[in-house]
Amino acid sequence: MTKRRTTRLASIAGTALFSLFLATSASAADVANIIKECDSCHGKDGASTTPEVPIIGGISAVILSDSMIAYKGEERPCPESEYVIGDKKGQKTTMCKVAAELSEDQFNQLGDHYAGKPFVRAKQKFDPALAAKGKPVHDDLCEKCHEEGGSLASSDAGILAGQWIPYMRMAFKDYSSGDRAMVKKMKKKYDKLNEEDIEALIHYYASFQ
Repeated sequence: MTKRRTTRLASIAGTALFSLFLATSASAADVANIIKECDSCHGKDGASTTPEVPIIGGISAVILSDSMIAYKGEERPCPESEYVIGDKKGQKTTMCKVAAELSEDQFNQLGDHYAGKPFVRAKQKFDPALAAKGKPVHDDLCEKCHEEGGSLASSDAGILAGQWIPYMRMAFKDYSSGDRAMVKKMKKKYDKLNEEDIEALIHYYASFQ
């Protein structure tokens, strides 16, 4: 191989590596900006301080990615939410609009990011009597998937223990109305719940603080 050809190949390889570096850096910057926007609603590291907005720090990467895919396909209700901090404070958006602008790869990166953060349980008032009634309901119908009182991210079923009461009420309402889909095994058990059971479950999960 001639010296000129060797030099040319080295130049091409160097250019390719530099292009890859720029693309990777741009991607990292994009994800950082997306995380910043997510934190504007969900709080720093996903530790929401807004009762209607779920805590997402510490949840399973699978759950977060799957949720974003559902929002992108408009398979979940998308009520308007307001940015509470940051450059867009006061502006309104929906999760469907946010998800529509992102790729599945970005969903996965967001999932990995928030899965690595702690789940900061909401400090909120709850009814101890209702919480006591909710525990056996959970143990009978929910514990198989939402293990240890719904506190394990590793269950890939969403963390319920310590989640905000207003958000949980909204989620249960969407399930009950059929606006939010359930897998068959969940629906079979969900259909056994009455309104009192649901309210008791909500207070049981809120009792984890």
